[in-house]
Amino acid sequence: MAQALRPNTAGSLFATDEKTHPLQDTLLAVTLVLGITSFVTAMFDSLHLLSSWTGLVGILTGAYGQWISETTRERFGLILGLGASGVGFFLGMAHGGLFGGLW
Repeated sequence: MAQALRPNTAGSLFATDEKTHPLQDTLLAVTLVLGITSFVTAMFDSLHLLSSWTGLVGILTGAYGQWISETTRERFGLILGLGASGVGFFLGMAHGGLFGGLW
């Protein structure tokens, strides 16, 4: 039972291998913020530019984060962000796309 009382000295909430992962944690946070922004703004037809662009950038950021992620917790958060970014991107594309209404 001594292992149950051992404190987490890694300093990162998302590191399960007792190492810090600042780049992966940053990509996780950025992907989640972009995914939530894209998903929420996709519910409004007039915000299709914001939802499609944030969704696209969120998909690319999340894909790179998946490529370099090292722990399961990072991958779990990235999948949530990727899913929200994907839904927001596709709904933004359906409402007018990346350049709809600009030309």
